[in-house]
Amino acid sequence: MNDTTPQTAMPRYWPLVIAATATLLVTMGIRQSLGLFVRPIGADTGLGIAQISLALAVGQFVWGAVQPLFGALADQRGPGRVLVAGGLLLVVGTALTPWLASSPMGLMFGLGVLVAAGAGAGSFSILIGATARHVPLQKRSMAAGVINAGGSLGQFLFAPFVQAMIAAFGWAAAMWALAVSALATLPLAWPLRRREAPAVVQAADKDSGLRAQLAVAVRDRSYWCLHIGFFTCGFHIAFLVTHLPTEIALCGLPDSVSAMSLALIGLFNVAGSLAAGWLGGRYRMKHLLALMYASRAAMVAIYLASPPTPIVFYAFAAGLGLTWLATVPPTAGLVGKLFGPRYLGTLFGLTLLSHQIGGFAGAWLGGLAMERFGDYTWMWYADIVLALLAAAANLPIREARVMPVPASAPAR
Repeated sequence: MNDTTPQTAMPRYWPLVIAATATLLVTMGIRQSLGLFVRPIGADTGLGIAQISLALAVGQFVWGAVQPLFGALADQRGPGRVLVAGGLLLVVGTALTPWLASSPMGLMFGLGVLVAAGAGAGSFSILIGATARHVPLQKRSMAAGVINAGGSLGQFLFAPFVQAMIAAFGWAAAMWALAVSALATLPLAWPLRRREAPAVVQAADKDSGLRAQLAVAVRDRSYWCLHIGFFTCGFHIAFLVTHLPTEIALCGLPDSVSAMSLALIGLFNVAGSLAAGWLGGRYRMKHLLALMYASRAAMVAIYLASPPTPIVFYAFAAGLGLTWLATVPPTAGLVGKLFGPRYLGTLFGLTLLSHQIGGFAGAWLGGLAMERFGDYTWMWYADIVLALLAAAANLPIREARVMPVPASAPAR
C-alpha cells in the first residue's frame, strides 16, 4: 500500500478512517454529554454535586487508565475484539445506570467504571493506533484530525439530543437512549479488525518489542513534556464538560443554554480538529500545542471579565471548541513521530492516562469547589495557570525520531 492511488479512487485506508471516525462520534458523543445529567440525577436521587462529581471524576480516570491497557491489547492482538468489548461495556453501563444511581457507589460503578471503560476502549488511542499503520506517514496527521473531528461532531449531535430527551422523558430515558446509540459501535468494529499493515510500516519501524519501546519512551524528555501538557488538557476539558452546565445555571440561565454551549464546543472543534490535522503536516506540532494551550488561558480570562449572558457563553464555547480536542492530532502525531506507529496505541494511551489524571482532578475538584465556595472562581484561576504551564512545557519538545534499542543490543 502506498500513496500512489489514482486521484479518482478512494485510497484503501479511508474506509478504516471513516469507521474509526464514526465509532468515536458515538463514544465521545455519549461521554461528553454526561455533564447534562448532573443536576437531574441530583434532583431525582438526592445525591450531592460532590458525590456525582466524584463518580464522573472516577470515570475520567478509568477512561484514561484503560487506554494503555486496551491499546497494548490492540497492538498485540488487533483492535477488533477490543472495540467490540468496549461497545458492549458502553451499552451495559448506560442501560444499568438508572437502576444503579440511587447510591454513590452504584453511580460510580455505572458511570465511573462501565461507561468509562467502554468509551475508553473505543477512543483515541485504539482508533488512531488501528489506522496509523495503514496510512502513509505524510497522511497520518490529517487522518488523526478527521478521526478526532468525529468525536467533536458526536458532542455537537448528542448534547442537544440528550437535553431534549431529559426535558421530554426524564434522565433515565435519556440514558437508555444512549445505550441504544452505543449499539452502533459493534458493526463499526469489523473494518478495524486488522492488525498488520507491513506495506505501510517503514524499515525504521521494525519491531523491537513493546518492553524495549516503553524503555526508550520513559527515558525521553519530550515524551514527558507531552504528558505534562496533556494533563492540563484533561483538567480543563473534564472541568468544563462536567461543570459548565452548573456554571451556566448559577448565572440564572436555562438548561437550553448549557446544551447549546456544549453543542457549539463540539461543532467548532470539528473545524479545529481538521485544522490541527492539516497544520500538523506543515508546521511544528509542538508550536501548535503551545499556541492552543496559551489561547485557552486567554479565553478563560476574557470570559471571567465578561458579563454572564447567553451570547458570552456561546462565544466562549465557540472559542474553546477550536482547541477542545484539537490537541489530540498533534499529540498523537508527535508520539508517532518520536517512536513510530507500531506501538502507538500503547504509547499514546499512556499520554491519555496523564490526560485523565488531570481529568479526575478537574471534575472532582470542581465539585468540591462548588460545595465549599458556592462557585467556581478558584477553578477558573487554576485553569489559567495550568494552561500557561502546558504551553511552556511543549516548547522544549524535539520532533526528531527516537530510534528504539534493538532487541539484540547488549546491556550497558
